[in-house]
Amino acid sequence: MRGLITRKGMLTILSGPSGVGKSTIIAKLLTDDRFALSVSATTRQPRDGEIDGVHYHFLSEQEFDARIEAHDFLEYATVHGSSRYGTLEAEVEKLVENGKIAILDIDVQGFLDLQTTLDSTSIFVAPPRFEVLEKRLRSRGSENDETIERRLETARWELSQQDRYDHVVVNDDLSVAIQTINELLLAEDA
Repeated sequence: MRGLITRKGMLTILSGPSGVGKSTIIAKLLTDDRFALSVSATTRQPRDGEIDGVHYHFLSEQEFDARIEAHDFLEYATVHGSSRYGTLEAEVEKLVENGKIAILDIDVQGFLDLQTTLDSTSIFVAPPRFEVLEKRLRSRGSENDETIERRLETARWELSQQDRYDHVVVNDDLSVAIQTINELLLAEDA
């Protein structure tokens, strides 16, 4: 994957803080068969309704370490101070070979690792205001206060890095954000 001179598909890195709406945006983009999501690997436990191989490749710490040793990851990082996440190179290669606009839903750490090694378009999804992000995180009801505070701390740092991306899209109106990202990616793929 690294150093490919020609490509059949296109790579897109989509980042933004937890609660900004990335999953919702990606789900909508995936209704167009030109797009495909690279399924990330993680050491965290599945949430209700998440399916291994569909939402994430759920790996034990030992399995994750073995994949690192085998150089299977394009990037990996410890996120929110606890779980590890990574992008499997084979997942990305398969999508690009099939001519897809491959979406990599990765955190800012992963983007910073990849930005100089992959030919990609990067988009940072930002909240309209930090308070809106906090409200969204708290309304999910899926994390305790300690986890939310850790995510908010990470979000402050992530927001400080948004100017490193090719594009920043503010998710103030979900339908407008989806349309903007769709148009950006289709224009880049043309």
